[in-house]
Amino acid sequence: MASFSYIGLLGLIFMIFGLIMEGTNGAIMSKKTQNLINKINNKGPYLGVVIPNLFEQNPLLNSPDYTAIDVVIDISGRRFRFGKIGDQKVVSVMTGLGMINAGITTQLLLSFFNVEGVVHYGIAGNANPSLNIGDVAIPQYWAHTALWNWQRYGQGAENELALEANGDYTREVGYLKFADYAVNVSKGGDNVLNNIWYQPEEVFPIDGTPEQREHAFWIPVDPYYYYVAKSLQNLELEKCINSTTCLSTTPKVYTVERGTSASIYLDNAAYRSFIYDKFKVSPVDMESAAVALISLQQRVPYIAIRALSDLAGGGSADSNEADIFINLAADNSIIAVLAFIKQLSAFKNGGGVNSM
Repeated sequence: MASFSYIGLLGLIFMIFGLIMEGTNGAIMSKKTQNLINKINNKGPYLGVVIPNLFEQNPLLNSPDYTAIDVVIDISGRRFRFGKIGDQKVVSVMTGLGMINAGITTQLLLSFFNVEGVVHYGIAGNANPSLNIGDVAIPQYWAHTALWNWQRYGQGAENELALEANGDYTREVGYLKFADYAVNVSKGGDNVLNNIWYQPEEVFPIDGTPEQREHAFWIPVDPYYYYVAKSLQNLELEKCINSTTCLSTTPKVYTVERGTSASIYLDNAAYRSFIYDKFKVSPVDMESAAVALISLQQRVPYIAIRALSDLAGGGSADSNEADIFINLAADNSIIAVLAFIKQLSAFKNGGGVNSM
């Protein structure tokens, strides 16, 4: 298909794995690394912590709540670090920007290491007018909203999409009509960009039939992880950047219904309003849905925790709020993820889940 699909992504990943595990001259992974992976896996399982960027990773590694283990394993340009948060053993990895990076990195994590679950965290834009900058949003569902069927000009909602009859595309999710956002034109004006129809991803679960595709649009997080996340509602978060620059509201942790991802940095008020009205989403980011899709296909529990750094175009017309609040949001995402992992560990070790 002309549009990006995880079929091609997973095919590339498994081709790389074939080269990695050959162990011949020129192979990507040395025998020493393979032995180190086996050794570290015998000490597992681990909770996988997936992080988009360095400015979100470094505060975790420098936190007094994180204890590093003197093992680092590099695979295919990714660095896997091992440590503990409280009593929970963790393996963390930085993905880099966007859906492809996040998907590849999560697949590497789950393919090579003894991982019992995945926690993804970072910053995000905010599409929900009821939430504020600095808040932490933990959605129950994630979707990738940049897999589209772009309809030819002259056709509308009543017309079948190209390849729809084959089951490749659907009109069930809905569409965006560009003409609805035209300005300085007479009423009833059109736009040759026409409509984009949102599409579910094709997924191939490990317990499914090979080459028999399934589809997923809204991917649920693990229900137990979501239950534990609800205990973070009274968590104390950062409000001030310094002594003179503070938010007007005190940030809080919210469990929300939906979040979306796309390899698009959203800083546009009109699209922000559309995506909230259409899908009732709160955080909008560039990686979480990829982590969700890989975790779904591998049948591994996951959750994504995102702190809101900006209003995705819905604030001042002068500048994006992330220029000011990016580090505060990153710190709040760290506070939330550390608290979540401690709660998860406490319950696993016989304790209860307490409101923090």
